[in-house]
Amino acid sequence: MSGRSPARLVLEDGRVFVGSAYGGRGESLGEVVFSTGMTGYQETLTDPSYHRQIVVQTAPQIGNTGWNDEDDESARIWVAGYVVRDPSRTPSNWRSRRTLAAELEAQGIVGIADVDTRTLTRHIRERGAMRAGVFSGAALAPDEELLARVRSAPSMTGADLAGDVSTAQPYVVPAVGERRFTVAALDLGIKSNTPRMLARLGVEVHVLPVNSSFEDVLAVQPDGMFLSNGPGDPATADHPVALTRAALERELPLFGICFGNQILGRALGLGTYKLPYGHRGINIPVVDVATGRVAITSQNHGFAVAGEPGGRFDTDFGAALVSHHCPNDGSVEGLRCVDAPAFSVQFHPEAAAGPHDAAGLFDDFVDLMSTRSTLVSRR
Repeated sequence: MSGRSPARLVLEDGRVFVGSAYGGRGESLGEVVFSTGMTGYQETLTDPSYHRQIVVQTAPQIGNTGWNDEDDESARIWVAGYVVRDPSRTPSNWRSRRTLAAELEAQGIVGIADVDTRTLTRHIRERGAMRAGVFSGAALAPDEELLARVRSAPSMTGADLAGDVSTAQPYVVPAVGERRFTVAALDLGIKSNTPRMLARLGVEVHVLPVNSSFEDVLAVQPDGMFLSNGPGDPATADHPVALTRAALERELPLFGICFGNQILGRALGLGTYKLPYGHRGINIPVVDVATGRVAITSQNHGFAVAGEPGGRFDTDFGAALVSHHCPNDGSVEGLRCVDAPAFSVQFHPEAAAGPHDAAGLFDDFVDLMSTRSTLVSRR
């Protein structure tokens, strides 16, 4: 070990990993998942989609570039706990302001280092994501007691978490340069880079709380509606689904990502299910059914929409199809309405730290609003 105080990672199935305390000390409970990203740990930690999850970094060395004041995806770290193998002792980057360990400690994020993360990742792949706990300092106790604490924690299945991470008050991100369109963005756990990317395309973004009414949406006189990423089980998100159906009925151009893809899927009548261990990382391939093009994408989700690659289906709003899928497991990665101005993807086209293969989807959304505006003006 590295000389730090002892810590333990206890999994729901009884597996225990011994390591060293890293960051905050104490107890943290959540669902243990792994992320395969080699870079972008700061964006990962501050992504609201990771709320109530203990993140295992498969990259062996973490913290090499320290922590800066520019790359946060939200106002705080959202992960429940953090698991790494070899934390950097001294960061080396001109933008670094402090160490990763110092930031974790300052925000009270309980972590564990010196863990065989390769063995741990293989275990999660074989057994699936499960409840877990990180324990250090005064929270340490016999393994049987720690396991009982883990098994008493709530499951991610059935968890309604968007309200925990959504903004309490609406706010506006102004367009860069001339304003071309106005978008109402439903904050289910939105990342900072999303409105920034829309703003660069001349879009004024009104970020609205998850509990907003459709009247609140219409009050900003939007040219389109955006459904953000976010945490939790989409089967619990009845209110966002109702808002989405209202937008579809009004033929308001709509674009959703990640959790937003699952919300659109439910609004179109599709079911959702929990993946065995999810997709989390910045190197996940996605196939565009229409073109056959493969994009390398950033993803962070533990649930998926039920459907078949390329499948076409009927909805209350006309025909729709599965527009993208993951070649690794065949899961749905995108939906597109044929008879309504709406589409969504399961991956993150706004991904800070990359990759940027899918960034053009924001242009597609702008084109959709432009086309819709032209059609309305001709009526």
